[in-house]
Amino acid sequence: MTTDIETLARAHFSRFDLNRVPSPCFVVDEAALERNLTILRDVADQSGAHVLLALKAFSMTEMAPLVGKYLAGVSASGRYEARLGREHFTGEVATYSAGFKAADLPDILRLSDHLIFNTPGQYRKFQPLIDAAAQDVSIGLRINPEHSEGWTDKYDPAAPCSRLGTPVSQLTDSDLVGVDGLHMHTLCEQGFAPLKRTWEAVEPAIATWLPRMKWLNLGGGHHITRGDYDRAGLIALIREIRARYDIAVYLEPGEAVALHAGILVGEILDVTENRMPLAITDISATCHMPDVLEGPYRPELLGETETGTLHRIGGPSCLAGDVIGDYGFAQPPAPGDRIAFLDQAHYSMVKTNTFNGVPLPTIALWHSETDALKILRRPSYGDFAERLA
Repeated sequence: MTTDIETLARAHFSRFDLNRVPSPCFVVDEAALERNLTILRDVADQSGAHVLLALKAFSMTEMAPLVGKYLAGVSASGRYEARLGREHFTGEVATYSAGFKAADLPDILRLSDHLIFNTPGQYRKFQPLIDAAAQDVSIGLRINPEHSEGWTDKYDPAAPCSRLGTPVSQLTDSDLVGVDGLHMHTLCEQGFAPLKRTWEAVEPAIATWLPRMKWLNLGGGHHITRGDYDRAGLIALIREIRARYDIAVYLEPGEAVALHAGILVGEILDVTENRMPLAITDISATCHMPDVLEGPYRPELLGETETGTLHRIGGPSCLAGDVIGDYGFAQPPAPGDRIAFLDQAHYSMVKTNTFNGVPLPTIALWHSETDALKILRRPSYGDFAERLA
């Protein structure tokens, strides 16, 4: 379903001159990012929730001051993200990992306000270290509600045999001794209804424990900034939970922060044919948009048509499957033409790699209202060469 924000983003990027930046290049629209942050702040203000940016989805340090104006802090997935959050962003840092290492815990304890364990066993293992550190950190435990709403097992933390979180049916009172909060993350790019159903399924299992808790973290995967998201329903649910259990409620949106806020610009390098027209671009699915292969999913191409000549777009790497998808062009593409894939500010940017020596994209910041453009980072050979000893 096309949303207002999506339509606005497409209109703004349609007038951006793709030749203004090197290729390939991520272009992030600061104005679009602030629109998303404004929505999230409004949800926080109306519901009383603490809204954190999930760094795993979007971690541009250049945008940290802007994020800090609107959100309560960040959520991290380990020592490096926790450090990034503490050094560059403001507010709270909540750190979770499926498995912590003893060598990392001293730093994580120093950097974090919330430390969330995946299992009671991990918490018990590190409890002496936590007690000895005497850091003022709030301990949490991730639970698996054993209620699945995922649209694909690969992105479903509540899928059968999931390693993420402790199944609520396995928890006992003794497992929660010393635990200040419960964390659950079960959604991926979803609206409010799946969250409501998840809460209705899990509340009876945890209701007796919540009054002794200080906080409840509902994780991420909430598409709160999408135009058709039921924000009134979310606000009402958070208010209800806070009132019923006298507990703080946290949300950790990632994709929602940068939804429809960026594009990935590329250049056509060659056009050939093998049973269908093929276009080779300097954008690689495996290096620059790995979710295209992992999901899989098909990113939207700016300006694509349903009736145009269909071309299969692929990257420059030697991986046979480095294919982005089949797209219609009003005019057949030619070497030197610029293209852009929409909605690439989240996840794609943090997942890039240099397989095959394919260069990383440049990163640019654009303001769609003022047309100001700033090149933030130009990757170099060193990004590739220094990865391995």
